[in-house]
Amino acid sequence: MANALTKSVVGIGLFVALVAFAQEPARNIDPKRHPNLAQAQDLARRAYDRLATAQQANEFDMAGHAAKAKELLREASEEMKLAAMAANRR
Repeated sequence: MANALTKSVVGIGLFVALVAFAQEPARNIDPKRHPNLAQAQDLARRAYDRLATAQQANEFDMAGHAAKAKELLREASEEMKLAAMAANRR
């Protein structure tokens, strides 16, 4: 019983820490100006949301791989924004 309680407390603590530090991928590309990049950014956000759901369903026991994937999606979203900005300069 105490072991289950300890796991629950640790799980909740990890969840709170992840929520506090994790930022979701941005949705900041104008779909009228760059429809393909905006759609790609939206798909990255959807994948991020699915990963968050998977983490909760698995009590965050994914050996850090889901968290790493979420970080990569945030980075990809930022790169998409930079690509749109570069296209705007042309």
